[in-house]
Amino acid sequence: MAEFDFDLFVIGAGSGGVRAARMAAVAGMRVAVAEDRYMGGTCVNVGCVPKKLFVYASSYSEAFEDAAAYGWQNRGADFNWQTLRENNASEVGRLNGIYRNLLANSGVSVVDGRASIEDPHGVVVNGRRYSAERILVATGSWPFIPDFPGREYVMSSNEVFSMEEFPRRILVVGGGYIAVEFAGIFAGLGAETHLSYRRQLFLRGFDRDIRNFVRDEMAKKGAQLHFDHRIAAVEKLGDGSLLVRADDGSTIAVDAVLYATGRVANTSGLGLDKLGVVLHRDGTISVDDNFRTNVRSIYALGDVTGEPQLTPVALAEAMALVKHLQTGNLTEIDYNNIPTAVFCQPNIGTVGLSEEEARDSGIPVVVYKSDFRPMRHTVSGRDERTLMKLVVDSSNDKVVGVHMVGPDAGEIIQGLAVAIKAGATKQVFDQTIGIHPTAAEEFVTMRTPVA
Repeated sequence: MAEFDFDLFVIGAGSGGVRAARMAAVAGMRVAVAEDRYMGGTCVNVGCVPKKLFVYASSYSEAFEDAAAYGWQNRGADFNWQTLRENNASEVGRLNGIYRNLLANSGVSVVDGRASIEDPHGVVVNGRRYSAERILVATGSWPFIPDFPGREYVMSSNEVFSMEEFPRRILVVGGGYIAVEFAGIFAGLGAETHLSYRRQLFLRGFDRDIRNFVRDEMAKKGAQLHFDHRIAAVEKLGDGSLLVRADDGSTIAVDAVLYATGRVANTSGLGLDKLGVVLHRDGTISVDDNFRTNVRSIYALGDVTGEPQLTPVALAEAMALVKHLQTGNLTEIDYNNIPTAVFCQPNIGTVGLSEEEARDSGIPVVVYKSDFRPMRHTVSGRDERTLMKLVVDSSNDKVVGVHMVGPDAGEIIQGLAVAIKAGATKQVFDQTIGIHPTAAEEFVTMRTPVA
C-alpha cells in the first residue's frame, strides 16, 4: 500500500464521489478527490437543489391569487429575478462549503482542478501526478445540445440559474423531466413560456395516463406546448431577441432558449480511451457488479455509468463500492422499484411499473384511478386536479405500480415506495386506515377498478 500516494483517488466531487471518498476515508483508507468545477456536483449546483428552490419561487404566484378566496387582501406582488438568483447562489455557496468541510473533516485530501488518468495507477491534476492503488471515476453527466444553426445562442440547465436578466418570453426545448420542470418554473414566474418537443407527447417512460394528465394541467397554467415540433434554426435579431424557426416553417419569437435535450456521460479529457477502458455506445462507462471497469484498478459509478441519473442511486452505489473495497464481497443494489419525482406543477410522484410496462411484461393488470380537485381549490376555485393510480397484478394482488400527479406527490410516494418494496398487496392498501382529510388517503380508499 505504501507504494502509492493514496489508496483511492476519486475524480469528481458530486454526490457519489463525495460519499465514496468520505466513507472510504472513515474506513481508514487514504483518499483524495479532485474537482474542477462544482463542489457537490450537478445536484447541488445546477440540478435538483436550485431547481427545486426555483419551483418553490414559481409557485407563489398562484398562492397569492388563491389567498384572496381565503380572506387575504391581495395587494399585488412583484417578482424580482435578481433577488431569487442571488439568494439561490448564496444557498449553493453554503452547500459548497458544507461539502468541502465534510471531506476535510473525514480526512480526504481535496485537489482543485481537472483530473486525467495517465496510467492505471496515476492521476494528473494541474501538472502534478498522484499515484493511487485504485481510481474511481464519478464525473457525472453533462447537458447535451445538438448541433444546428444558431446553437451558440441557446443555453443549457448549467447556465439558466445565473441569467443576468429574466426573460419575458422563453422557449424550453425537450421532452424529459428537466424540460417539463423548467417550463413550469418559467410559466409560474410570469414568463410567456413555450415548450417544444419533437415527439407526440413528453415524459417518455412514464405512465401514459400521467403524461396525458400533466399535459392538460400544464396547459391550464399557461405553458404553450408544441408537440411534433422540431427546431431548424435560431436567429438573433437586432434587438437581442431570438427567432426560433421550426422545420415546418413556423416561428416563435422569444428572449431566451433553454435546451434540455438530455445528458451525456462527462468523460471528455479523462484519458479513458488511452487506457482502453470500455465504454458503451452512448459513451457511458462499462462496469461490472462491483463498479470495476475492464482496467482492474479503475472503477466508476453514478451518472457516468448510465444507471438511473438520480442522486440517491449514486449515493447507494458509493456505499456499495466502499463495502466491497473493505470486504471484497459483492453488495448488490436493487434497481427495481426506485421511486422518483418530477417537480413540474403539479408534481409527479411514481414508483414501480407503469400500466404499459406491466401489460408488456405479461402481468394480468387491474387498474384503480382517482381524479379529483384538491381540497384547497374547492374554495380557491382554481381549475387544477389531482390524479392517483394503482397498478395491481391480479394473479397475486400485489401493487406493482403507484403513480400520482398533484401537490406534494414526491412526499407521498416516498412513503408508498416502502410498501411497494415490501411487496404490499391491494388488500393491505384496503386495510390501511387513511388520514383524513388528506389527498394521500385516496390511495387506501380506491375500491373500484377501472381497467
